[in-house]
Amino acid sequence: MKEAEKLLDLRRKEMVETLKLYGITNRRVLDAFQDVPRHLFFKGEALDAAYNDGAYPIGFGQTISQPYTVALMTTLLVERCFSGKVLEIGTGSGYQSAILDALGYSVFTVERIFELYQRAEKLFSKCRLNIACRFGDGTLGWVEEAPFDAIMVTAGAPKEPESLLRQLAENGCMIIPIGGKDSQQMTVFRKEGNNCKRELFEHFMFVPLVGREGWDDTVF
Repeated sequence: MKEAEKLLDLRRKEMVETLKLYGITNRRVLDAFQDVPRHLFFKGEALDAAYNDGAYPIGFGQTISQPYTVALMTTLLVERCFSGKVLEIGTGSGYQSAILDALGYSVFTVERIFELYQRAEKLFSKCRLNIACRFGDGTLGWVEEAPFDAIMVTAGAPKEPESLLRQLAENGCMIIPIGGKDSQQMTVFRKEGNNCKRELFEHFMFVPLVGREGWDDTVF
């Protein structure tokens, strides 16, 4: 192993140890974070930031989320959905998709920014990841592939998109940050018949969920 690769591997281990300090204890999640090389989702000049404890811009007003944020959302999903079909809204860099793939889920992901969609699709192919990627309005989901056992929304929404709730399988869950443009509360919906049970967690700050059932892109 080259020295640069050894250093990146060491930094990834340090990132996982930091996640443990933040309270992430699910072994499946920690193993996935150790297995997926986060630096692959950064451009060459940004490699030094790949394992930093923070979000990082990826262009077009979007970011790759802080490792803890990704880990928390993943833990909320794993604890409610052990396996199955997962829809991710907001592909971005593709890192969250790769984490879900490493956990053994069948992953479908939607991205509204064409350049990011193209970039992620090429990276998935290069890394030989079996992830279905689509360009479009994520707030409308992926009707042709529904129902999903879980849905993860990686952008802040003003409210829960009804189209996404309709695409949940029975007992399926959706993890989504909901609130205003400056702060959102992580929210989990569990579908039970015609109703959805809601759980509330920490507050975060995400980029806006833009689309027909999200924010109007003229607001931001």
